[in-house]
Amino acid sequence: MRCFSLALVVLLLPLAGCEEEGVLRPGANDHETLQQALLAAQPGDVIQLGEGTFRLQRGLSLTVSRVTLRGRGPQATVLSFRGQTEGSQGLLVKADEFLLEDLGVEDTAGDAVKVEGGKGVTFRRVRVEWTRGPSPDNGAYGLYPVQCERVLIEDCAVSGASDAGIYVGQSDTIIVRRNRAERNVAGIEIENSKNADVHDNILTGNTGGILVFDLPGLQVKGGRHVRVYNNQVHDNNEDNFAPPGNIVGQVPRGTGMFVMANDHVEVFGNTLRNNRTVSLAVISYLVTGLPIEDPAYDPYPESIYIHDNTFEGGGDSPDPTRQLSLAIGIYLRPIPDVIYDGLVDPKKLREGRLPDELRLCIRNNRRIGGTFGFANIDAANLPSGMPRISRDLGPHDCAHPPLSAVSIPGVGP
Repeated sequence: MRCFSLALVVLLLPLAGCEEEGVLRPGANDHETLQQALLAAQPGDVIQLGEGTFRLQRGLSLTVSRVTLRGRGPQATVLSFRGQTEGSQGLLVKADEFLLEDLGVEDTAGDAVKVEGGKGVTFRRVRVEWTRGPSPDNGAYGLYPVQCERVLIEDCAVSGASDAGIYVGQSDTIIVRRNRAERNVAGIEIENSKNADVHDNILTGNTGGILVFDLPGLQVKGGRHVRVYNNQVHDNNEDNFAPPGNIVGQVPRGTGMFVMANDHVEVFGNTLRNNRTVSLAVISYLVTGLPIEDPAYDPYPESIYIHDNTFEGGGDSPDPTRQLSLAIGIYLRPIPDVIYDGLVDPKKLREGRLPDELRLCIRNNRRIGGTFGFANIDAANLPSGMPRISRDLGPHDCAHPPLSAVSIPGVGP
């Protein structure tokens, strides 16, 4: 492993610390130390950071592929951006085969770690935190791969993001597992992405636990093939602190999961507990009331399969500050475990109903301390105050073939 000595730099700045070969340590010029190491890196290099807090007022960037940035542990090695004055991210990466592990990132002015267009992106044992707690002045995203392929996010923890703690956008082939997200607006968001497994995560104290969205106007559309399973989603009742104008600003506090406008989503084996607006909602983008100016966009969720989940509590105190939950709460109290807006694409109807392969299917779910509840809220008629709400599960007593597991070469269980 090479020691990234700043004696190689034209300015001949002193190395922050290299007592151990190849280890960078905090010092008087932390930004120069780290940024010059990132600039000098060659494919295959490991940049090892020692224990302590690196104090950074400017963002960092990396454009070299096959680089690992590694600390001594998420509490032991900290990149602190408190008081950041330059850069819209803490760390911006535009490279393939990037691995970030065993360090903490705190108090970035914008997104904490953003990777654009990378093939082979891994976050492992990374802690991201805005230490003042929930605030609209916090950065939007914690861990933020966008337009990437082969993304692995495991054993990480994110707290305080004003949009999503863990956000994977417009990407393909994704595994998000064994993470903890709390006190964010959204804990985990999978947006306009395909082939994703989200499992064995803990989501608590957020406004919404897990969001699986497909939105218009983005370069990559058609979110699909997402499995959400074996997650613990509980007590996500934080007030929504997203800045004005963000789509997640519409998410009611007390939301366990939202599936919006995605196709081929399988939700199973999860425990959803004490999410006070709704445990799980399947909705069209149309319920946002926002205009759609993208002619290629499909706003309807189709081929959704919800099965073998456990529900407890929840639905007892819908958020009165968000239009959707307030409207539902007028007609349903408590709100059932799963709600469906009932909006379907009229162009796809056959004899007045969706083909079987496009239906919402719901089976084998259970409620602790009661009977599993469902409601089709007939969102098309909510604005008029004349919805024909149905609790009949019969039209949704069906099953879709299980989606296949996501596989990333070289990544084991």
